[in-house]
Amino acid sequence: MTSSAQPAPGVRPADYLASERAASEKHQLWQGEVFAMAGASYVHNRIVANLMVALHLALIERACRALPSDMKVQVPSRHGFVYPDASIVCGPPHFYDAMADVLTNPSSVFEVLSESTERFDRGEKFAGYRSIPSLRECVLISQHEPRVEHYARRDDGTWVLREREGTGSVVLEVGGTLELDSLYADTSA
Repeated sequence: MTSSAQPAPGVRPADYLASERAASEKHQLWQGEVFAMAGASYVHNRIVANLMVALHLALIERACRALPSDMKVQVPSRHGFVYPDASIVCGPPHFYDAMADVLTNPSSVFEVLSESTERFDRGEKFAGYRSIPSLRECVLISQHEPRVEHYARRDDGTWVLREREGTGSVVLEVGGTLELDSLYADTSA
C-alpha cells in the first residue's frame, strides 16, 4: 500500500461530512485539514454563471450533465472533498454515500482562479484532480483577463495543455465548446 492510500491524520471523512452537511458555510477537507471557503467576487460569480449556461447548452444532447459549485467532488489521493466551481459527469453519477452530495466520478472540473485560491488550484489541488481515474479534463479560468487553460488527459495518462487568450473557443473532451466571449460576457463590475 502506498503512503497516499494511508488515512490522513486529523479530521476523518465521516466527521467532515457530518459537520459540512450541517454547516451554513462551505468548507473543504484536504489531507485531514478543514479549510473554510471565502466568498467570491462579482466577476468570479458572473464567470461561473456564464460557464453553467455554456455547459448546459454544450451538453444538452449528450449523456453528460453540468453541476454547479454546490456539488462536492472526492479527491481520494489527497483524502479530500472539494467544491469545484463547476463539474461535469458523463453517464450515471457515482456518489460517496447515500446522501448523493459528493461526486466520485467527475469527467471534467472547472476552477475560476482568484488571488486567494490560485496557488492551491494550480498546484496541490490540480495534482489531486489528475489522480481521479474518471477525470478527462481540468479547466482553469482567469477572472482577471480572458484566458482559459484547458488540460486534457491523453490515453497514455499524460496531460496536455491547450491555452486560449482573448477570444476563440475551447473544445471540451466531453463534447461541445466554450466560447471565451460568452464566458466573459457582462463581467465588468
